[in-house]
Amino acid sequence: MRVLITGGYGFIGSFVAERFYQEGCEITIIDNLSTGNRSNVEFKHHSYALSIEDKKCEEVFKSNRFDVVVHLAAQVSVATSVENPRADTKSNVLGLTNMLSLSEKYGVKKFIMASSAAVYGSNDRIPLGEDEICDPLSPYGMSKWVGELYCDKWQKMYGLETLCFRFSNVYGPRQRDDGEGGVVSIFLGRILSNKELTLFGDGNQTRDFIYVGDVADAIYRASYSALTGVYNLSSSTESSINELVGHLQNLAGSVKTTYKDPRPGDIYRSKLDNSKIRHDLDWAPRYSLQDGLVKTIEWMRNERTETSHSVEKKKKETSLFVKGLKAALPYVENFILFAIVAWLSSAVVLTQNEFVDFKLFYIIVMGIIYGNRQAILSVALSIGLYTYELLGNGRELISLLYDTDFFFRIAIYLFVGLVVGYTVERKSSRLLAKQRQLEAMEEKHAFLSEVYNETRQVKEELQQQILNSGDSFGKIYSVTKRLESLEPEQIFTSTVSVVESIMRTEAVSIYTVNRYGSYLRLVAKSGGDQLDAPKSMKVEDYPYIQNLLENKEMFINKKLEGGLPLLVAPVMSNGNVLAVIALHQIQFENFNLYHHNLFKVTVELISTALSRALMFVEATMNQRYIEGTSALKPEVFKEILNSKAKASQKHGVKYVLLTPSVSDREQRELSEITQIISRSLRETDYIGLGDNGEILVLLANSSREDANFVLQRFNQNGIKMNFVDEGLQHVG
Repeated sequence: MRVLITGGYGFIGSFVAERFYQEGCEITIIDNLSTGNRSNVEFKHHSYALSIEDKKCEEVFKSNRFDVVVHLAAQVSVATSVENPRADTKSNVLGLTNMLSLSEKYGVKKFIMASSAAVYGSNDRIPLGEDEICDPLSPYGMSKWVGELYCDKWQKMYGLETLCFRFSNVYGPRQRDDGEGGVVSIFLGRILSNKELTLFGDGNQTRDFIYVGDVADAIYRASYSALTGVYNLSSSTESSINELVGHLQNLAGSVKTTYKDPRPGDIYRSKLDNSKIRHDLDWAPRYSLQDGLVKTIEWMRNERTETSHSVEKKKKETSLFVKGLKAALPYVENFILFAIVAWLSSAVVLTQNEFVDFKLFYIIVMGIIYGNRQAILSVALSIGLYTYELLGNGRELISLLYDTDFFFRIAIYLFVGLVVGYTVERKSSRLLAKQRQLEAMEEKHAFLSEVYNETRQVKEELQQQILNSGDSFGKIYSVTKRLESLEPEQIFTSTVSVVESIMRTEAVSIYTVNRYGSYLRLVAKSGGDQLDAPKSMKVEDYPYIQNLLENKEMFINKKLEGGLPLLVAPVMSNGNVLAVIALHQIQFENFNLYHHNLFKVTVELISTALSRALMFVEATMNQRYIEGTSALKPEVFKEILNSKAKASQKHGVKYVLLTPSVSDREQRELSEITQIISRSLRETDYIGLGDNGEILVLLANSSREDANFVLQRFNQNGIKMNFVDEGLQHVG
């Protein structure tokens, strides 16, 4: 099963991803890493650092064709939703609709969304059931409620199976202990940092805590169920904050607490009724609050250390210093170059080479290197230096205001600085725009290359599975080629080998259903005498067979009741059950949903082959039987006898060959004697002519002892039958 988990690097998402991976699923994660951490997921998976509203997500869906989408990515802070409702809506509504649209477009079978108890708002009716009125207090709660409505509409409009879980207070390892985390992680973070706990109110306010592992288990089990709609996911247990602190004291030592006034808007009591999910999914939380806290504390002690915080802080300070140094570097270089120009200008004055103006070169150089801002600064510094030089040569400041040469020099400085600075700035802007465009294209190319490489890798893995897997479609096809026969009897015989090969078992039986649907007759089985399968079964004595014939659906012995097959599937033709195939033994690890479906597909292939053979038999009826009789022609009877002989050699399925006495053959016409004989036979027996024209009767799945009862019936009808001892001599 291919599973996409949005927000898979987060607290809950990483546990959900881990649960699916343990069940052999192929995991893909979309996460923008705003709050998630890649280190939370250490097993092999496909990863995309994207926001859920990003258009690039379509490439992920297009390349993978997911079976299930678990949508956990969201803006989860109530405070942030109040401060910035637009950002909350962008993630929780626009992101959700993007995921829903892509799921519908690319054939996702099930969409599971994480909702929240925040949709209920402040409601004093405890416990809260799913049918309670929703009245959220925050934009976060509103966006989750709107998300549930979107999921419901997508199911009604497009047929996409959607399921929304309203989480209560989830806690456990990997949860952040800052303001974005839950009360459990925040309290533990402060305790391990030797800080006191602040309790708002009297501490008797209650919450419904559920361990993250229980949440992940419920989501996994719901993914292959028929559940849709909205369900509470909680422990359905009220625990006060004071009780929580008491548990923490028992587990982590003494805890300092401070009580403050209650915060406005805080809910006093919270408890979600989980009876609906318990009943419909047969699920129940496994971890008590104390058990979950033990695991959470153990993880926090190993992972959340003061050293990690100090290293992070040092990295942040270093990055700020580097950033500031990078911003100041152009100014430092400008002033250094200005100092060199000032020294050169004084040297030029000493040598009387007044035609060299280093200030003009200085302005041009700074404009070319850094653009407009540094060019203007260099113009200002050059004007100041030029004024200082004139004043140093004995000129009066007032006289400079009337000096046209002075203003002309200043105008040149300004003109050169502006032109060079503007030109370079414009060129830089264009280059920057092109560079950003190139980076965007490179990013897109890298993303598409990653998608392509992963798709190619998956393709290669699938090819290897097809080549190497014993139950691959390639192997199934090669095995079921044995069913390419137009003789129903040969198909029944080959079916035993086909099912044995595909299902890896040596305990298969096949029964035909009589025309009235009242009896089953054994036509083939595996294992020789090792498999004790009854030769005939009265349908009314076996409720599971009755149900199978009525509903035409596969029977699965989920309770592993003794005396019953593990799997029984109907062989269909034109909507009717012609036979049933029973699987009596299979390795325990193979008694799973995958092998149930494999058995179903195999039986459907057998049904197709049998339908084709029956159509051929019906179309060639006049060519199979001797005209006016129920006796098969010699070549047809010989082919059926061949099939019975091979089944006897390979599977130990016995048969008996009879022939009427010479006197009966001489005294009666062929049509008369075959009519009398057919009244005493079962649906699985045959009448035909041998190579020498003698009448032969084939009793399928019978021993000599069984045949004695048939001989008595023949005697009652006035016909004496004899055994053909060398039955195999009729086999060509």
